This record gives sequence, C-alpha cells and structure tokens, in this order.
Amino acid sequence: MSSLIELNDISYGYRAGQNVLDHVSLTLDPGERLFVAGPNGAGKSTLLRIIVGLIKPHAGEIQAFGKPRVTEAEFHDLRCRVGFIVQDPDDQLFCPTVIEDIAFGPLNLGASREEALAIVDDVLDQLHLKHLRERITHELSGGEKRLVSVAAVLAMKPDVLLLDEPTNALDEENMRRLEEILLGLPQAMILVSHDPHFRRKLATRIIELRTGKMLQLPEKKCTASARAKEAEDAS
Repeated sequence: MSSLIELNDISYGYRAGQNVLDHVSLTLDPGERLFVAGPNGAGKSTLLRIIVGLIKPHAGEIQAFGKPRVTEAEFHDLRCRVGFIVQDPDDQLFCPTVIEDIAFGPLNLGASREEALAIVDDVLDQLHLKHLRERITHELSGGEKRLVSVAAVLAMKPDVLLLDEPTNALDEENMRRLEEILLGLPQAMILVSHDPHFRRKLATRIIELRTGKMLQLPEKKCTASARAKEAEDAS
C-alpha cells in the first residue's frame, strides 16, 4: 500500500542556522488519522504549510499521491486534492453567508451554480448542519464557524485533510460534534492539536515534534474493525 503523503528529510528554519524542522520525515497512509504533537514553536503548523506548498523547505523532498511536488503547478494540483483547515476559521470564511462560503470551493473548481448548491446541501446534510445554511457567517459562534469551515473544505471532495488546532475555542458540544464528524469521514488526515483528549479519541498514530526532530509515539493500531466501531460510536 503506497503512502498518500511522504516527506523525506525536510529542513526549514526562520533564521540562518536555526532549523525549526531538522531532517523531518513522515508518511500518511490511507485511512490514517495522524496527529502531530509538540510544544508551541516546534514547527507543527509550519509542517502543514510545507505539505501544501505555502512554505518552501530549505532541504528535503515532498511526494503526494505518488508524484514528487516541486513546482507551483505541482503544488496547485496537490492543493486541489488536500483540504487544509487552518487554526482560525475567520481566515477561511470570507463570504457573507454560509451557503456562499461552502459553494465557493466547488464553483472555483468549475462546478455550475446548480451543481455547487447541490454539493452544499449534500455536505450540510452529511454533517447535520442544514440549520446553518442561510446564516450570516460573521454572526456564527466560534464553534459554528469551525464546523462550517470543515464543511467548506469537504465540499471540494479532498482525498486528504490537514487540520491545524481544530479544537481551539470550541465548547464541549461543538467539540463532541467535531469528533463525530471526523470519526465518520473516510479521508486520511494529519491533525495538529495540543488537546490530549482529542488525540486519544481520534488518533490512529501520533508523532511528536521536539527541537526540530520527529519522535514516534506508541502506535494505536488502525484496523478496519476499529474504524467501523469508531464510526458506530460516533453515529
């Protein structure tokens, strides 16, 4: 089984001689929910941005879906298949209404208005968020914005998800709803989170970034029966 994402010997530093990432390698396989843990400033968010080509590493190689990614055209193709959910949903939601925000991605990928609206309804129905369809985006709570940002990314039908601190500022109810949504998704994903409960609930594998190096933590096996049980518990 080939990996969906593969990083080999990635190095990056904001200052000369001070690498926040020092020869870091990782793989993401189908069905995995890979968590990246580590202290503030360890380079976790930087790592996600490198994967999608928003930051160019000083050294190392990136492969995705069986192809090397070097040029901007190659990363553009990657970004069409990888959904990136950033820390602050206000950085991701910029249209006046929820329906417009979720439709924006499909429209940008070439869907007709009718097709985009059908995708919006399908995604909102899938995530049990249809009550938010006509809401004004800036009037949503922080938790509602987070769930809508997930819906907006899923509307583009990505093969892989990257989530950067998705539980920030979530209350208990929206935290539980986010867990249910993510457990029910088929996509492989890389998640950055400081929340140990969230990691225990979702992780199939955990790695830690510390002083620029990648540490493999004890693995939680991701079997088909375990995924089925998780989906059943989430429903």
